Amino acid sequence: MGHTSLEKIISLQRNPANIRNLCILAHVDHGDQEYLLNLIDSPGHVDFSSEVSTAVRLCDGAVVVVDAVEGVCPQTQVVLRQAWLENIRPVLVINKIDRLVVELKLTSQEAYTHLKKILEQVNAVTGTLFTSKVLEERAEKEEEKEKEGEKPSGDQVYDWSAGLEEVDDSHLYFSPDQGNVVFASAIDGWGFSIRQFAHIYSERMGIKKEVLLKTLWGDFYLNMKAKRIMKGAQAKGKKPLFVQLVLDNIWSLYDAVVIRRDKEKVEKVVTSLGVKVMARDSRHSDPKVLLSAICSQWLPVSQAVLSMVCEKLPSPLEMAAERVEKLMSVGARRFDSLPEQTQHLKTAFLQCSSEEKAPVIVFVSKMFAVDLCVCVCSCRGRTRTDLVSLSANMENLTLKDSKPEEEEEPKETFVAFARVYSGVVRRGQRVFVLGPKYDPAQGLSTLPEGCSASDDVSEIPHLSCCSMENLYLLMGRELEELQEVPAGNVLGIGGLEEYVLKSATLSTAPACPPFTPLNFEATPIVRVAIEPKHPSEMPKLVRGMRLLNQADPCAEVLIQETGEHVLVTAGEVHLQRCLDDLRDRFAKIEISASEPIIPFRETVVRPPKVDMVNEELGKQQKVAIIHQVKEASQGRSSDTLHLDSSGLVTLTTPNRLATVGIRAIPLPQEVTRLLESSSEVIRTLEQVNMSLREGKSLDISVRTLEAISDLKAQLESLLQGRKWRNAVERIWAFGPRRYGPNILLNSVEGYQRPSVWQCLSRGDKASEATALRDFDNSIISGFQLAALSGPMCEEPLMGVCFSVERWDVQSTAPPQHQDSVEDDSTDHEATAESNMEGSSETPEVAASSDCYGPVSGQLIAAVKEACRHAFQAQPQRLMAAMYTCEIMATADVLGRVYGVLGKREGRVLHEEMKEGTDMFIIKAVLPVAESFGFADEIRKRTSGLASPQLVFSHWEVISSDPYWVPTTEEEYLHFGEKADSENQALKYMNAVRRRKGLYVEEKIVEHAEKQRTLGKNK
Repeated sequence: MGHTSLEKIISLQRNPANIRNLCILAHVDHGDQEYLLNLIDSPGHVDFSSEVSTAVRLCDGAVVVVDAVEGVCPQTQVVLRQAWLENIRPVLVINKIDRLVVELKLTSQEAYTHLKKILEQVNAVTGTLFTSKVLEERAEKEEEKEKEGEKPSGDQVYDWSAGLEEVDDSHLYFSPDQGNVVFASAIDGWGFSIRQFAHIYSERMGIKKEVLLKTLWGDFYLNMKAKRIMKGAQAKGKKPLFVQLVLDNIWSLYDAVVIRRDKEKVEKVVTSLGVKVMARDSRHSDPKVLLSAICSQWLPVSQAVLSMVCEKLPSPLEMAAERVEKLMSVGARRFDSLPEQTQHLKTAFLQCSSEEKAPVIVFVSKMFAVDLCVCVCSCRGRTRTDLVSLSANMENLTLKDSKPEEEEEPKETFVAFARVYSGVVRRGQRVFVLGPKYDPAQGLSTLPEGCSASDDVSEIPHLSCCSMENLYLLMGRELEELQEVPAGNVLGIGGLEEYVLKSATLSTAPACPPFTPLNFEATPIVRVAIEPKHPSEMPKLVRGMRLLNQADPCAEVLIQETGEHVLVTAGEVHLQRCLDDLRDRFAKIEISASEPIIPFRETVVRPPKVDMVNEELGKQQKVAIIHQVKEASQGRSSDTLHLDSSGLVTLTTPNRLATVGIRAIPLPQEVTRLLESSSEVIRTLEQVNMSLREGKSLDISVRTLEAISDLKAQLESLLQGRKWRNAVERIWAFGPRRYGPNILLNSVEGYQRPSVWQCLSRGDKASEATALRDFDNSIISGFQLAALSGPMCEEPLMGVCFSVERWDVQSTAPPQHQDSVEDDSTDHEATAESNMEGSSETPEVAASSDCYGPVSGQLIAAVKEACRHAFQAQPQRLMAAMYTCEIMATADVLGRVYGVLGKREGRVLHEEMKEGTDMFIIKAVLPVAESFGFADEIRKRTSGLASPQLVFSHWEVISSDPYWVPTTEEEYLHFGEKADSENQALKYMNAVRRRKGLYVEEKIVEHAEKQRTLGKNK
């Protein structure tokens, strides 16, 4: 292939039809045509799937690499789903086929069966994604028909499969005869597609190449007598053509070179293949060196993969219209509701035009840090005067910035990793930076016509301007500076670190909408608090964490209320990588990280029917428990708080102006899971409702309305029974942060507030007639605060429904004779009384004369406290974050794997043996709290024969009660009077309370005995 000159690459960039965006730039001669390939590499570990998301957005195609031994892993499914969501075309490379010969010692026939199964597994993932898409589209069409008034006549049977038969999905699947599969062993330097063998055998056997392409893969065999290719190899017990003509040759090569080391046979093979092997390679002690020398000439892997890429993956000119619309439709907005000028930009996308008049549209998918010296070295193509002025500028920069002598000049600078979708990007060009909330309709209405990025746009929200100071060609680790980059190319842009945090859309047209945000599969779940070893270096740590936040698409940096600097990452491997980057690149100081901060959730459950020794609980026991809670609650604040035996908490504000009654009810598990998975829909619903309350008109896409409608229908189907009657219509709010998995329910008699689902019935005037009561928002705010930090260990609540059954605002303030009321509340009462005396308004209006006054604030606090007491009146439980763990292990280390899982509170879901191998696949769930050091321990205990993959899965209730004490005779007999056997939930809860500085109830002295020294021991 050789090294390609920069001038050659620049000329190739001007022909988008021959560009393949698929991280090293390669120039490939493919027949008469020359292609430019932008290969973006991404890590395979599940913790770094965010890097895959950033790469996929900039590409038109993807090479999916699957291990021939392990087959489809969880990460393979994630990668295929990410490619599907971004509408890019994948091709498949099945790698490590040498392991089937050397390690598993399969015959060529067994290997063929094994490879067929891997292809079926990969195609099953694609088929699932395709089926769900077709059924969604069909549902949309049916809803449109219903809206138009076309109703089906008579009884109609719902046919779930209709629509799948008509759609052609043959191009979606991976099949060697379609040319989108390569079989390879990268370590030995060989790889092939069926096309190469079809070409070889068509010349030797005189069979047409087209016939061989169709029959080399599949149930076909060669009938030597008839000299014909026949169907039915499996039924007739014959060798399939792929085994006979392809795999047998490879197996015999491995047998001669690696297994038997037969020099005579090797010489024959070398002669028949017509390859030249150097004497040094043939005499080498490692047979793999000789094998690599033969294979790299016979079946070079680079030629097979790059040929497939050029032929099967689309160019930037072939971008699908559906993908363009998806990129341009953010949130609830639908494409046809965007301004007309914005919709016209679709043609610029599809044409991928590099004309002068074409608008420049660039998407930055991530920012990556490079050494400043690399950027300076990339300027080697500049003239001497340019370099002199550059060095002078850098000296000025150093003098200006280096105020104290001890502060070093930052050695890192950021380059934006981007792709040009339309127009030509030029060095020094000014463009608009579009924030994720930028509205093109608002921008077009405010800005004058023909406005450019050089004009002042400071008054437009979420819109700023910047100039692209440097353009780079990304040559692996090196950067080559460019003057301009045409449409369809991937590039690096310097000088954007002040304007772009992680990703952004850049354009010369203010009509351009911001692109939809990237789809991140990994959930940041692992937190650590970070501090410098030397407190004086805190500014360096703050700057380093800011740089890390910008450089890593998935990492999050927070400052908690306690002042701690917290780093949130996707997993243990990701965490280690971030800490190393912080130490060595960004902060360049010694840092100390805390033990991982494990997130928990708090919930309530139904009262248990059996006690800790599985004895049935009697009614007396339940009454006793509620009685204890009631006494404890009343002891805290008996004059304003009342708790009845049914769990209803009634609380009065200190100024006696408002009383609320709240009950906590556990939500069914299915409802909790639905609310958690629908957080984006609920967030959109909240934004729509806010716009309606403010009187703004919002054009909502049909898909968003359908998602909201589906959520409502699913909630109605799951919340069945007498206590949930009409509950979905009575939903007041979701929380915490207005989109969490908890519900506030309006059960106040005679209060009809506007429904949260009002956007679904906007045409219905009756729904708009109802008005909000005064302080309605105070009730919601109190609920949000209560849901954000529960009473057990100040962690967010999950799966709890708070039903507001009473809400009174009293007409007159009571006389001020209660001693228990605090001093500041008497002031509030006096203010409220004076307001009422001097006003002839109705009492409720008088009480709310200042909606931000004492009544509002006290009501928020009262609702929060009532929610907490109602929560404590129910059986409380902790919820732990759980990983799904997939482990591949051989039979002889299976027991050790189970031992490690059992020790760390893991639970095995199922195990199955992989056909044709001695490997077992174990699927288990493991608490995140117990996962640290898990991978290392498994590898140590199994001598490296098992390695786990951990992916965040769900939240699970810990069955043990953290407040449990023995109460029945059987429990005393079983657990003893102290009941000091380890309570897992209590251990977790106390650890969190201790970390947060909350009170922990524990005995300091266990056995108080007088100490006797040896000297006086008489």
